[in-house]
Amino acid sequence: MPFKKHDRTYDLVLFGATGYTGAYTAEYISKTLPTDLKWAIAGRSQEKLEKTAAELKELNPDRLQPSIEICSVNEGELAQLAKKTFVLISTVGPYGTYGEPAFKACAENGTHYIDVTGEVPFVAKMIRKYEAAAKASGALMFPQSGIESAPADIAASEVARVIRTELGAKTADVNASIRIKALPSGGTLDTVLTIFDNFSLNDLRTSMAPYALSPVPRPDGHRGSPPLLSYLTGGLRVRHLGQLTTSMCGTTNAAQVERTWGLLNTLPDRSAEAYGPKFSFAEYARARNWLQGAQMHWFLAVSSFLLATFPPFRWLAKRYAFAPGTGPTREEARKNVIEYRAVGTPDTTEKPTKVAFSSALYRGGMYDLTGVLASEAALTILQDDLKLEGGIYTPSFLGPNFIDRLGEAGFKYETKLIDA
Repeated sequence: MPFKKHDRTYDLVLFGATGYTGAYTAEYISKTLPTDLKWAIAGRSQEKLEKTAAELKELNPDRLQPSIEICSVNEGELAQLAKKTFVLISTVGPYGTYGEPAFKACAENGTHYIDVTGEVPFVAKMIRKYEAAAKASGALMFPQSGIESAPADIAASEVARVIRTELGAKTADVNASIRIKALPSGGTLDTVLTIFDNFSLNDLRTSMAPYALSPVPRPDGHRGSPPLLSYLTGGLRVRHLGQLTTSMCGTTNAAQVERTWGLLNTLPDRSAEAYGPKFSFAEYARARNWLQGAQMHWFLAVSSFLLATFPPFRWLAKRYAFAPGTGPTREEARKNVIEYRAVGTPDTTEKPTKVAFSSALYRGGMYDLTGVLASEAALTILQDDLKLEGGIYTPSFLGPNFIDRLGEAGFKYETKLIDA
């Protein structure tokens, strides 16, 4: 499939190509995306970029090799870089510290944008400050397109699609579970450990509130809450998902899915795909049993409290974490497993006999999967008519071809009706 015609120097620029996540993304682009892609790798260090370029050439010498663009986290430099490319992927984080200049440059210069943040306060701030600019310039902006949020958003959209097309109903609720056998990189840990440096508790509270990222409020303003025992211990059993507990990314991913809900309610051409007025979403982590689930829940609760209220704990954690730009070895990453499941209930007057079930499994590094997600998102923007005007969207708006591309890359969603 040919690329869209444009007058930019590059089809794609990867900003942050020498970082841990950026390196995985660059490798995937080099190995997998069309060989006639006009692209560049960008960052601050000429030496590191040249080393990365040499490694990429060895990886796939029979393709157009990337140009090198020297660019720091500077508004002027990023504005010039954004003007050169049709799509920009930013893997430079923590986004609360470094992300705004790239976002701003793309929104104001009509450059389509992808990032892999999981920082909801950052996304909320970017929506407030730059959605009008993106709409005016025609830029399609897709934050939260990495492993932290894209799988949840896609799973919810797939469950709702099957309920809509096969049952002719809206969706009442979606419950999801995630299982990750992997270690986080230094960049991810740095994001967690610095989020309270970049955002106030009020920023976190307001941006994580139910439907805070949605362009329209939900009628009752409700996200839904588990029973009291589950709230205290994290323990919960959901039919078709098994034993569950608190997910570290649960509220992060709910915020993204709820934005999708609101966008579908405000875009006239997508109103038929709206999830429904009673829709709710919740994500949990898989647990082997109730005891493990309780341990996971309390570890997250206590560590979150200490991170928020006790700066020496953040300092101590930083001393023993991977440094930014580093992470698990490639050999360790190849043993990773990421599994996502979701079950959705139709909104019907009678008790449903069928529910929609979606699952996706990836064997390999979670940062490799983030590279897959960001790269295939860029390819989708380059090749597909998404029928979207400028604005800030979620990954599910990349459409069915994007989901098919993920399947070909080893992260295939299988969604079907099953007995309730």
